[in-house]
Amino acid sequence: MRIATWNVNSIKQRLDHLATFVKSADPDVVCLQELKCVDEAFPRAEVEALGYNVATHGQKAYNGVAILSKRPLEDVRRGLPGDESDEQARYLEGVISTSRGAVRVASIYLPNGNPIGTPKFDYKLAWMDRLRAHAKSLLLLEEPLVLCGDYNVIPEPKDAMDPAAWVNDALFQPESRAKFRELVNLGFLDAVRACNDQPGLYSFWDYQAGAFQRNNGIRIDHLLLSAQAQDKLRTASIRKEVRGWDKPSDHVPVMVDLDIE
Repeated sequence: MRIATWNVNSIKQRLDHLATFVKSADPDVVCLQELKCVDEAFPRAEVEALGYNVATHGQKAYNGVAILSKRPLEDVRRGLPGDESDEQARYLEGVISTSRGAVRVASIYLPNGNPIGTPKFDYKLAWMDRLRAHAKSLLLLEEPLVLCGDYNVIPEPKDAMDPAAWVNDALFQPESRAKFRELVNLGFLDAVRACNDQPGLYSFWDYQAGAFQRNNGIRIDHLLLSAQAQDKLRTASIRKEVRGWDKPSDHVPVMVDLDIE
């Protein structure tokens, strides 16, 4: 089973890119972030024509997440538990049944948190606490679980070409990184780092100052695997070439292959 995650930075603007990507990479599951549309405006018919079942959790102009699956999606949850007042569309979860059991997948668009020292940063940290609590409860199910998405966290200095440029950014604050480690330390595996521990692996390049041409990127899009998914890990990869397409998203797809039919 090939699972991909991709912050498309507007599904309306990136629909052709999505079609090109799925036709070439042939993922079984695609988790999308930053749809920037309500559920009714999602191009459902076009995506279904590509061979996917669709679940969305959208929001007008901002945020929004989706899960696309070749197999039917079951037990779909929209929204992250822990704060009923939170109206931001940042979390979507579903179960995909296969001949060898079920796989639970989440599409995550974690808050950016900038600028630090403001309620936006407080919201980011509180959201991460909620994610950790929910993930802990999901692990009790003892099933293959993949938490996919744009985490807006640079885990380590090697995950940025120029770490010093990010020291005042919410993505690289000690508090953000510590909470990401707390999540991983529940028993998750960072799929990309499990397969390649070298520097220079990035999933985001800013639109400004020729960042992509200079490979001045950061790695903030992650797939975290539960123990049951780790046992089935074959490989993980970053589709860097997608950033060089015409009018691209500033993020690229990140993929994992699991030994599940």
